[in-house]
Amino acid sequence: MDLGIRGKRALVAAASKGLGRGCAEALAGAGVDLVLNARGAEALEANAAAIRAAHGVSVIAVAGDITTEAGRAAVLAHGPFDILVTNAGGPPPGIWSDWSRDDFIKALDANMLTPIALMQACLPAMIEKGWGRVVNITSQSVKAPIPQLGLSNAARAGLTGFVGGTARQVAPHGVTINNLLPGIHDTDRATALDGGVVKARGVTMDEARAERMATIPARRYGTAAEFGATCAFLCSQHAGFIVGQNILLDGGATNATL
Repeated sequence: MDLGIRGKRALVAAASKGLGRGCAEALAGAGVDLVLNARGAEALEANAAAIRAAHGVSVIAVAGDITTEAGRAAVLAHGPFDILVTNAGGPPPGIWSDWSRDDFIKALDANMLTPIALMQACLPAMIEKGWGRVVNITSQSVKAPIPQLGLSNAARAGLTGFVGGTARQVAPHGVTINNLLPGIHDTDRATALDGGVVKARGVTMDEARAERMATIPARRYGTAAEFGATCAFLCSQHAGFIVGQNILLDGGATNATL
């Protein structure tokens, strides 16, 4: 399917690996020029070079901490953007008594306030053009909070509330905002969470993964490639009537009808 976005310009955050990389690769495959951001310069540059070689699109790598004003300014200097994909690694797991105010502020900065700041920076140009796409990578915990991920539950729920109202305000201008809610995908985040199970329970990594997969109706972890393909569709010309939605990609793990 031709997504109709060849020649558009996209900013993809946390794009050196995992789900962000999957989104960047899918957009490049649709002919979209990219500005990629991540903290690790070496991995980011390597990913940018691979995408350029594979798809022949323009790829600019901007290493830095996008949760800071300076980091955002460095990335936004390469705009304006037709497409924005916000993304950040999740906060560490724990229980309610583990976290201080500083832990919550850090989680809010990464998983709520930074995506909001990026939207506030990018939406005016999209509105002026009469076309734009924003996809925020959040979490299945928005639909069904995960007890040990309280920091993530809180921050991503706040972002979801902001998007719910904002998406309806910008939709008349041809701009859509939607959220993708991943369950467990085969990324470093899954490895870290499974590693926590290994440490806490003394099981092997294979056993920890098998136990988690058994809780997923699809009986497997998702892949970054299939996640990226869904993101690219939401950014396409065909998705203009999808507004303010929270779309689960979790293999059926969240047992809910709404």
